[in-house]
Amino acid sequence: MPAESPALDPSEGPSPEDPYPLTMALEVEDEAWFALVPDLGPWVEKAARAAVEGGDPAGLDIAPGTMLDISLVLADDARVRALNATYRGKDAPTNVLSFAALDEADAPPPPPGAPLLLGDVILARETVVREAGEGDLAVADHVFHLVVHGVLHLLGYTHDTDEEAREMEGLETAILEAHGLRDPYAAAGEDRS
Repeated sequence: MPAESPALDPSEGPSPEDPYPLTMALEVEDEAWFALVPDLGPWVEKAARAAVEGGDPAGLDIAPGTMLDISLVLADDARVRALNATYRGKDAPTNVLSFAALDEADAPPPPPGAPLLLGDVILARETVVREAGEGDLAVADHVFHLVVHGVLHLLGYTHDTDEEAREMEGLETAILEAHGLRDPYAAAGEDRS
């Protein structure tokens, strides 16, 4: 049952509180998500907005006032496994995949007044639920974290090196703590030194 979050009216312009207006298309491919996360749509939109606010789009030369657009798909392990195999050569599900539109150097800029497409974030339900249980995390909290993680990838953050991983994990932790959620890396007992 595809659902879309309310779109912001671009004619309203940016406010000082919202320098990067965000539209988000939410597609729920696996109905089981609704039973796992109360107020699913608003919750994942809040996470996406938190990532945009904390992720500094200006660092990508995105001017304040630019409307941003994200697609979020809540799928199952089978769908994510197929995408992971096709695009990353890994025949296994993973918790979250991000496909950044800004990675495409030859992509034309959007027409004036149109939102800038950041890309797509896809979550795998069974993997998310399993990881939440293993980390003693509420599923909703883990979903929030993974949406933040995925959107940060859309903004250019990576964890390919130890230094990049520390930077990205530190940013994720700060964003989560600002929303009253605990550090997922400490919960998992990971050493980030």
